[in-house]
Amino acid sequence: MATDWLGSVVSINCGQTLGIYQGEVISVDHASQTISLRRPYHNGVRCPVPEVTFSAMDIKELKFLDIQHTANKLGSVQGAATEASITTSGRLANSNRVPKPEVTGSSSQPGAAPITILRRGAPAGSSNSRATTQKKNSVKNGGAGWPMRPKDDECFGDGTDEDLDTDFDFEGNLALFDKAAVFSKIDGTNSHANRPQQHSTHGTQHKPLTYRHDENILEVKPVTYRQITGPQHGGKEYCTDSGLVVPSIPYELHKRLLAAAERWGLSVERRLETIGVCSCQMALTLLGGPNRLTPKNTHQRPTVVILCGPHIQGAQGISCGRHLANHEVEVILFLSNFLKMQESVTSEVNLYSRTSGKQVASVKDLPSSPVDLVINCLDCHENRLLREQSWYQSAADWANSNRAPVLSIDPAVVEQCHNIEAKWTLCLGLPLPLAESESRVYLCDIGIPKRVFQEVGISYRSPFGCKFVIPLHSA
Repeated sequence: MATDWLGSVVSINCGQTLGIYQGEVISVDHASQTISLRRPYHNGVRCPVPEVTFSAMDIKELKFLDIQHTANKLGSVQGAATEASITTSGRLANSNRVPKPEVTGSSSQPGAAPITILRRGAPAGSSNSRATTQKKNSVKNGGAGWPMRPKDDECFGDGTDEDLDTDFDFEGNLALFDKAAVFSKIDGTNSHANRPQQHSTHGTQHKPLTYRHDENILEVKPVTYRQITGPQHGGKEYCTDSGLVVPSIPYELHKRLLAAAERWGLSVERRLETIGVCSCQMALTLLGGPNRLTPKNTHQRPTVVILCGPHIQGAQGISCGRHLANHEVEVILFLSNFLKMQESVTSEVNLYSRTSGKQVASVKDLPSSPVDLVINCLDCHENRLLREQSWYQSAADWANSNRAPVLSIDPAVVEQCHNIEAKWTLCLGLPLPLAESESRVYLCDIGIPKRVFQEVGISYRSPFGCKFVIPLHSA
């Protein structure tokens, strides 16, 4: 009667180790007590082999899945379907899904559990299960020697399945995951575990506070954005990127501040060096920074023209030019032949002459083609009559006609518009009340200590943070 069940679809449970197999019955061997399935599936995944053979010792439970086919088989014998069961270790395991014919295992030898398909009413025996599966080995070129495996199997093992008929349903599988519920649970766990609960005055419990990744969990005092105040207001206020208010101060107060710094040891030479380094760093950034100044780009070195006068502002420009030349920038210094120059200017010129930078005394020697950057240090706070001299006017006309962007360092405070239109303006320490223009204002830290500010009546907290040059915006 075993041939009556050929073609039936069955499910064979081989225990937790081997899992569950489904397939169509193609043979039942009474002599070896084995059953073979065609087109088998292992735990819902199609097997890479066309056939799998099971021993009765491996079977924990057997179920018939082809209900219609099974009912037709039983119709001529009993007129109705009955429940399918298989005994394991002397116990009867019942399937409570659909009526199946009775299947039982019996053993004639110790340790063996033969499988026998019986009619209704046949006695049930006992069986012990152990897992074995057999797979077919392929032989290359029809050889009869050792079986050869494909290269993919040699590299990645036997787990690759090339016979899968259906693709994995990613959308359906993702729909089973309730992200909102999971994140809500995680958020609630973290809130209760790491943060104290807040209670109202009436004893009712509120929802715990939550913080973003960029928020500080420690309680801090409110930020005071006006941290700099002075005895005299310059009439204009600026603010930094972080919102700190930086007021402008009159030139007379600025002059007193620099004098107090000199008394405490911040000499003119030290201040010039600081201004030269900071303005050089700003200029290098404006020239392109690491994208322009690289060892592989020596044939396109930027060219900078520095226009200087015979005063302290001119000395600041010469110091900047010396540092730029040290960074392999083509520097051309314009300084007219004056009969009298300040001592600081002479010292800076001597240092600059030791670099690769050039120095010219006439506007005719300046480049006729556009350069990369022009640094304006012609203006003076003390002597405004210099603007009326011919060398000043000639240098200003050249700068306006060269079509190069202009950086103005420590410009003078005048009510009229500057002769040279600057794109960037660099102020020192605290800004002066500059005239309204389209120039972008920057502030340079020249190293004045906090108590020196207090000596001249300025309540001061540094707005620079981690930088020495910061941008200012009109408040």
